[in-house]
Amino acid sequence: MIPDTQLPDKLYFKIGEVSAIAGLPTYVLRFWETEFPGIRPKRTDSGQRLYRRADVELILTLKHLLHERKFTIQGARQHLRSRQAAAGPPDWQEEFRRIRDALEEIRRLLQ
Repeated sequence: MIPDTQLPDKLYFKIGEVSAIAGLPTYVLRFWETEFPGIRPKRTDSGQRLYRRADVELILTLKHLLHERKFTIQGARQHLRSRQAAAGPPDWQEEFRRIRDALEEIRRLLQ
């Protein structure tokens, strides 16, 4: 993992920058967005992704869990949830977003 001090001091990062920082292809970043609701890049009017510093930090954590510690995606989700539970009460907006995403996935499976 790259320590926070090595991240450039800026608010937003383009997908190519995040790809270079994390050493991951852009398609992996886009896939992780679908699997981990904590990664929520903003979109410009032209549709370009802008990742926040917190998104980049989460991506680096996920890379560590998945590539170095050999977690499965489900295992990484559970690990992050247990870490979040230890940190305090859930963010209700995030919880609703996670539930909505799960329901949309169920609907896709039923179609």
